[in-house]
Amino acid sequence: MPVHKLSIRIATYSLRYDSKPDNITVEQTLESLSDPMTAPKYMRKSGEQPWSTRRIKIWQTLVGEGVVLFGIQEGLTRQVHDLATLLGDDWDWVGVGRDDGKEAGEYNAIFYNKKIIDLREWDTFWLSSTPFELSRSNGSRKNRICTVARLAIKTQTGTIPFSLLNTHLDHKSDDARQLGASLVLQRARFEAFHAQGAPVVVIGDFNSPPAGKHAAAYEIATGTRAPVHLNATFAHRLAVPEGTLEDFKLQDMRGETPRAKVVGNFATSFPFDDPDNTSKWSRIDFIFGGSNGEWKSTLYKVGTSLTDDGVFASDHHPVFVDVTLRDK
Repeated sequence: MPVHKLSIRIATYSLRYDSKPDNITVEQTLESLSDPMTAPKYMRKSGEQPWSTRRIKIWQTLVGEGVVLFGIQEGLTRQVHDLATLLGDDWDWVGVGRDDGKEAGEYNAIFYNKKIIDLREWDTFWLSSTPFELSRSNGSRKNRICTVARLAIKTQTGTIPFSLLNTHLDHKSDDARQLGASLVLQRARFEAFHAQGAPVVVIGDFNSPPAGKHAAAYEIATGTRAPVHLNATFAHRLAVPEGTLEDFKLQDMRGETPRAKVVGNFATSFPFDDPDNTSKWSRIDFIFGGSNGEWKSTLYKVGTSLTDDGVFASDHHPVFVDVTLRDK
């Protein structure tokens, strides 16, 4: 059977939640856009701006980069629906609010272009000792979740199946991050087995850089540190046969991309209130590929959230990858 392959652009974007809500609609924002031929007042604004100002820039960035699939972190219901409105009828999304499994709290939503990608099925689990029920990890102040979508790219001769996991690990507790990374790794391994070797992509805000005192979750994900003990029910339900994918890990696509094709920024996170304080810059937003393979990263880009009017669309930069997925 011939090998089919297709390249798509995937993104992850931690939005910064809607901390300054207002009643300005998407339509009002679009109507108020300035003349594109008129120069803005450069760096006129500073600090965190309302979502009603930031959302148009998020959408413009994603559309301008030509993504066909992306995941968000920190998005509240309004933010998810605003993005869906801006993206239009060609797009759809999946996800739930982490605080009730419906609409309350932040989403790890996955958006996909329906003209290019089919949704097969999806679910959510919580990053805790009871992953199949609404819960939080010991030491965490917030519920944390992972959204899993089984997708397929449409081709002229059929489809290429793959799985995408989108998560946001805890921002305070290292123990909670380690448990979260271990759960995500196990689910990614199960996806690789369940889909009979199809590509697995994991994206999200890990709140864990590749090195330093907070690196444990990243190390678990990438196989340089052992996972922590998992809930027995979760481990049993997501078990794979003994000897199968024993060394499965997540590979940081930044390091798997040709050096000349790694572009843009290095850091992905910075403080709104002091964006020039480089001591607080960090690389904590990632796109990983499962070590079972069937993917190849051809471009890795960390964009910018800053526009020349001084507005930061988020306190994270978006991360983009051009990835070729293969189906044997």
